[in-house]
Amino acid sequence: MSTEGGTKAIIAALSANLGIGVTKFLAWGLTGASSMLAEAIHSVADSGNQVLLLVGGKRARREADDTHPFGYSRNRYYYAFLVAVVLFTLGGLFALYEAWHKWQHPEPIESWQWVPIAVLLAAMAMEGASLRTAVRESNKVRGSVGWFSFIRRSRSPELPVVLLEDFGALVGLVFALFGVSMTLVTGNGLWDAAGTAMIGLLLVVIAVVLARETQSMLMGESVTPEDLALIRGAFAASALTDVIHLRTMHLGPDDVLIAAKVGVAPGAGIEDLARHIDEAERLIRADVPAARLIFIEPDLRRIADATASAPQAPAAADTTEEPPQ
Repeated sequence: MSTEGGTKAIIAALSANLGIGVTKFLAWGLTGASSMLAEAIHSVADSGNQVLLLVGGKRARREADDTHPFGYSRNRYYYAFLVAVVLFTLGGLFALYEAWHKWQHPEPIESWQWVPIAVLLAAMAMEGASLRTAVRESNKVRGSVGWFSFIRRSRSPELPVVLLEDFGALVGLVFALFGVSMTLVTGNGLWDAAGTAMIGLLLVVIAVVLARETQSMLMGESVTPEDLALIRGAFAASALTDVIHLRTMHLGPDDVLIAAKVGVAPGAGIEDLARHIDEAERLIRADVPAARLIFIEPDLRRIADATASAPQAPAAADTTEEPPQ
């Protein structure tokens, strides 16, 4: 579900950004407004980012081999991290540079003054449609979790990336509309430069948030608390109820590794133990379908025996003095 929904959101965002980018470049060529150039580069960066997400999804589907025995699922995280890098450099830093340049040499918008307003309003409509698609697909998987928590806790990078990009694009369009409108009203090109600077700062902030979240996923995040509770419940429903250690890690959004050490009774038969392990794996996969790799290590519980055989500490001597008679 996360892969399918993410792909739909990516394609919708890519289609919108390609059309918007062409009109923004046209508006910049006619008017010379730096806000339009910043927004055009923003659309180019977003389009490239959507291509990166599609490439990452395709490469993540490669079969495991001797070099990568756990598979290539983490490609989706790697390419999502590249999105943050592209957004920061190509989008944010370029916009800030353009704002600085226009601040040094402000220019009013003297020709085709209606064009940037029309382009920005049309872009808002297309970005709104793209954001609506991303919201609809996200609602299928986020449940009752709030939007901020969904972006922070989602193990699938595509939907949070598209959500942040589309939201940032809409806010950036508002900044561009503000800068262009104030420039047209006052004839002062500094407003255009200010709008461009706000777009640059916005993109830098979004890029930093994306980089932070995808870096955490690249390092290897555990399953969500909800999935962890399901895994523990599966063990509790099996014969392996004594879980000593439990470790989980997302190799990819839909690819979970689970390693557990479980306590078994002394003298347990090999056949019974193998059957209990198979049962636990079946119950776990039924509750958490993403659990592809499950490693269960049986061990003898020695805590009770060690406690019984440990020497008892001597009782503390009573040093309280009796009062004189």
